[in-house]
Amino acid sequence: MDVPTTLPEKLYLLAYNPERERLNILNLDLVLQAAALVELLRRGLIRDDGRHPAAVDGAAADGLDPLSAALLEQIRQGRRRSWKSWIGRQSMAARVVRDGLAAAGRIRVEERRVLGIFPCARVTLREPRVRKALAASVTSALSAPLTAVPPADAALVALIDAARMGSALTWRQRREFRTRIDKLAPAAGPVPRALRRAINAQMADGGAG
Repeated sequence: MDVPTTLPEKLYLLAYNPERERLNILNLDLVLQAAALVELLRRGLIRDDGRHPAAVDGAAADGLDPLSAALLEQIRQGRRRSWKSWIGRQSMAARVVRDGLAAAGRIRVEERRVLGIFPCARVTLREPRVRKALAASVTSALSAPLTAVPPADAALVALIDAARMGSALTWRQRREFRTRIDKLAPAAGPVPRALRRAINAQMADGGAG
């Protein structure tokens, strides 16, 4: 069984509700953009430069998913922005990750129209056991010895918690394992905090509208 290796791909699959056959989270674009930042950070392709991400010279970008690769290039060429600003900058992150997973044969995407007018896409998993394996890695990160948790899994849990992704961690689990999650959070650097701020800002903007 071939499990995705990058955080945006993992989070997209964990956001999918297999029973309802749909993605079950708000603010998915923000969450995936944050995941791409953490992916670049943990691979040493970017660093925290005074509250801003900065590209590391000469770092190889092999093996990145399309979203993370595009974000790395934007950081290299763009002006300095805060972590929160980068998270809120990409409004098509979910589509980029979805199309990458579809191209890799991990999901099936069926384009259709609701009421014959509104375009939408139906997503189904080609290998449901891949999502089950990802969910198991989240559970393991909450119970295994802290030193045995892979940094990528620790970062995954931190992002899920910041996104309040109930399809991967219920609010009861987040409350029960609060201390453990806080110990795992440093693996994601400054991104979870910035993600919370970006989500709150988007919700406030939506409420104001």
